Amino acid sequence: MDNPFRYRLFYTARQKAVTTVVVLALLAWGTVAVVRSATTPEDRSCAPGVARPAGSQECVGVAEAGDGYAFGEERLEQVAAAIGRENATLADGPYATVALLLPLTSTSAGLREKVLNELQGAFVQQYRANRQNNEVPGIRLVLANTGKDNAHWRTAVDRLKGMTGAPHHLRAVSGIATSSGAVQSAVAELTAAGIAVVGTTITADNIANAPGRQLFPGLARVSPTNGDEARALAHFGKVDAAKALLVHDTRTGDHYTDTLKNAFSALLARSPYEPQWFTSAEDPNAEGTTANTFRRITHLVCDTRADTVFFAGRHTQLRQFINALGARGCKERRFTVLTGDEGSYLGADPQLDRSALEEGLTVHYAALAHPDAWRARPGYRPPATGGSAAAYDEFVRALEEVSKAPAGPIGRTTLADGQAIIAYDAMAAAVRAIREATPQGADLPPVADVARQWPQVKGSLKVPGASGWICLDNYGNPYNKAVPVVRLTRGAPRFVAMAWPEGAAPSADCLPPRRP
Repeated sequence: MDNPFRYRLFYTARQKAVTTVVVLALLAWGTVAVVRSATTPEDRSCAPGVARPAGSQECVGVAEAGDGYAFGEERLEQVAAAIGRENATLADGPYATVALLLPLTSTSAGLREKVLNELQGAFVQQYRANRQNNEVPGIRLVLANTGKDNAHWRTAVDRLKGMTGAPHHLRAVSGIATSSGAVQSAVAELTAAGIAVVGTTITADNIANAPGRQLFPGLARVSPTNGDEARALAHFGKVDAAKALLVHDTRTGDHYTDTLKNAFSALLARSPYEPQWFTSAEDPNAEGTTANTFRRITHLVCDTRADTVFFAGRHTQLRQFINALGARGCKERRFTVLTGDEGSYLGADPQLDRSALEEGLTVHYAALAHPDAWRARPGYRPPATGGSAAAYDEFVRALEEVSKAPAGPIGRTTLADGQAIIAYDAMAAAVRAIREATPQGADLPPVADVARQWPQVKGSLKVPGASGWICLDNYGNPYNKAVPVVRLTRGAPRFVAMAWPEGAAPSADCLPPRRP
C-alpha cells in the first residue's frame, strides 16, 4: 500500500508547487554561496601589516601597530606584550620607530631561543633609552617577521620601506641576525632605500662594507666579522699551522660558512693537510647524513699529526662532529676544536654528547658576548680597555627592572649565549644614531641622516656596549671588537679568556687606524 504521508506531501498540486519553490530557493542559495566563495578573496590577514602568504600558514610582515602582537608564538608573548605597553606610553609622541627584523616563526630550536633573547635585549635598551633625561625622540619598537629560513624577507622589507612617514616614523632596522643570502638581500634593499640598518649577530664578511665596496650604505654591525673572529682565535690559541687542519662545509651560498672557511683557510695556508670536506643538507638545521661523513673524517683526523681542528660549519654539523670525535678510535690523542659563534647554540643542545668533552677533546668558540667577560674573578682580571664592567652592570640592572611589573615580565632570559647582550648593544647604536641625527629643536631626524652617523661612532663618541666598546670604522664595522672565547663543558659553557682580532685590546682612544 502506498504511504499516505508521501502522497500528501509530494503529490497534491499545492504540495508540488511548494516543493518546487523550496528546491529552487535552495539551489539558488547554494549557487550564490559557491559564486561568493569563488570570487571573494580568502581573508589571510593576521594583524595590521601581517598576513599569511599564499601556500603558507606563517604570519609574516610587520606588526606595525606595535601593540604586543606575537605572531602566534607563545614563547614571545610576554616580551611582545611588554614592548606593546612601552609603545603605548609614546602615543602622544614624538617618537621614532626601530624595527626588529628576525625569523620570528623559525622552527629551529636553537634559533627560536636566540630570537627570544634578542627581543628581550632590544626591549631592555628601548626601556632604558626612553628614560634617559627625557631625550627625544622616544623610541618605539615593532617586530618584523621574515618567516622560517627568512623565506618571506621581501614581504617584511616592503612593509618597512613604506613606514618612514607618519604615523610610524621608521628610522632604523635592527635584528638582522643570520648570515644568509636572504638576509643579505634584505639588507641591500633596506640600505638602498636610505634606511639605517644595525646588524646584531651577522658575522659574514660579505655582508659588510669595505674600502672600495660600499654595497650596503648605512649598514652598521656590532659583532666582529668572521675574519676578525678567526684572527682572534688564532691569537688566543697560538696555533701552529703545521699541526692544524680545516674541516669545512662545501655547501655554497651560506655566507657564515663560506666566509668562516675563507678566514680559516688563510690562517692555515702553511698546513700540510688538505681540508676535510662535508656537505650539509639544503636546510642546515636538518640532520641529513653528515653524521656518517664525520665518523669517517674522524678516522682521517686520527691519521694526521694535527692537534688543532678549525671547523667551518653550522651548529647542527658542529654537534655531529663533536659527537664523532668523542667516539674516535685514537682516544689517547688530545684535540682542540676552534670554531665561530655558531658554537653558542650548543650550550643547550640536548643531542650534544657532553661526555665527549671529557675525552681529551676541548671545544672553544668565538662568542659575540658573554656574561662573565667583564667581571673580575679569582685568576681573571678584565682588560682595562675595550669594554667595562660598569657598562655590563648597567645592562644587568636594566634587565632586572624590566623583568618584573610594571615593565615586565618578559619571560626567562638566558645570557650565556650572548644574544640578549648583543641585541641590547645593537639597539643602543640605533638609538645613538637616531638622536644624534635629530636637529636641534626638531622632534625627528631625516631618514637619510640616521644612516650617515656611523663614521663618527668611535673615540670619545664610541658606544660603551655591554659586550664591549663599539668603535666603528668608516664602513660601519666594529674595530678590534672584544671576542670572548668560550669553552663547551659538560655543564654550562665557560668563559675562558678575552681575545682580540688585533692581538691585544684597543688603546684608550679607540680610533681605528687608516685602512688602505
